[in-house]
Amino acid sequence: MKPEINAEEKLKAFSSLGKYLSWIGLISVGMMCCLVLLLTGFHFPKTLYTNTNDQVSSKNQLKPETGRVAGPGYWMAPDTIKIQDKPDADLIRYGRNLMVNTASYLGPQGTVGKLANGMNCQNCHMDAGTKPFANNFSVFYVNYPKWSVRSGRKEEAFERIDECFERSMNGMAPKRNSKEMQAMLAYLKWVGEKVSSETPLADHSVKKVPYLNIPADPIKGKIVYTSKCMSCHGSEGKGMAAPGGKGYIYPPLWGPDSYNDGAGMFRLGNFAGFVKNNMPYGSTYLDPNLSDEEAWNVAAYVNAQPRPHLNPKNDYKDISTKPIDYPFGPYADAFSEKQHKYGPFSEIAKQHPFKNKKIT
Repeated sequence: MKPEINAEEKLKAFSSLGKYLSWIGLISVGMMCCLVLLLTGFHFPKTLYTNTNDQVSSKNQLKPETGRVAGPGYWMAPDTIKIQDKPDADLIRYGRNLMVNTASYLGPQGTVGKLANGMNCQNCHMDAGTKPFANNFSVFYVNYPKWSVRSGRKEEAFERIDECFERSMNGMAPKRNSKEMQAMLAYLKWVGEKVSSETPLADHSVKKVPYLNIPADPIKGKIVYTSKCMSCHGSEGKGMAAPGGKGYIYPPLWGPDSYNDGAGMFRLGNFAGFVKNNMPYGSTYLDPNLSDEEAWNVAAYVNAQPRPHLNPKNDYKDISTKPIDYPFGPYADAFSEKQHKYGPFSEIAKQHPFKNKKIT
C-alpha cells in the first residue's frame, strides 16, 4: 500500500513545480527576445544621447577618447585632452560643443539662437568630425579658401559652414564675427592642425559604394529601412527626440526637421556611402552591416520621402560640373533627371565631361 500524502506536502510539491515552470518560461522569453533582436539587425548604441551640460570653461571636461577606429595610413584625430594646452582652449572646447550639441545652442529651443532645425553637426560629421569615412574634419581647415564648383567661386571656410546650416540644418548660420562661428573655426583648425594640404587622406569624406548595374530601388530600400533603421529613426523617419526637446537622440531622416534637398546627403552616392560605413549605429568601414545594394536602396528610399525644398537656382550654373548623382536638371548630357537621382550611374559616368576630375 502506498503511503498517503497529506495536503501540506501536496501544496509544497505544487509550489516547487510552479517555480520551476516560471523559470523555464522566463528563460524561454529571454531567448526569444534575443533571437528577435538578432534577426532584425538591432544595434545597441554606444551612448543614447550627448551630454548637453558641458561647461565651456572646464579644463577637464573633455576626457580622452577611446575606441576610435582608423585603418593603416588613415588620419587619427588629436586627443581632446590636448586642447587644454592651447592658448584658445576655451574657444576650441566651445567649438567642439557646438558641433556635438548644435541643437542645444542653436536649435529651435537654442540657448544662444534659434537658427537650425534641431539636428547636430555630428549627425553627419560623426564623433565631432573625427570618425573615418564619416565626413570627418581632417582636411577641412587646411583646404580653405577653396574653389567650389557648386557656387562657381572661391569660398572661405566660414562660407562652407554657412552652407551646412542652410542645407543640412535647413536654417541660417551664425554671423561671421559671432563667437559661435569663431569657435567652430577654432575647433576645425585645431582638429586638423597636423594635416597638410599635400597630405592624401582617403578617409576624410565618405567611402564611395560601387555603382549598381540597375537603378537603386526605393521599394527594396523600405525593407532595409524597416529591418535595420526603423528601431532608431522611427516608422515615419522622425527620429527620436532628446529629453527636453532640445535636439534628437537619433536624427530625423525626412520631414520638416530633416536636411533639405539642397544638402549633400540628398545625393544618393553620399548617402549610400555614409550608411554603408556607419549604419546601423556602431558600424564602421572595417565592419559594415549593409551590403552595397542595401546601402543604395535604403538611400533611395530615404531620399524619396518628403523634406524641405531649397531653390537650386544658384547651384552649378555651369551645368557640365554637376555631379552625376545631382538630382536636378538641366544637364550637359541626355540622361533623365530620374536616372541622375537613382541610377544606374555607370553609363552617366562614362560620358561625364568631368569624369577625370573630382566634383564636390
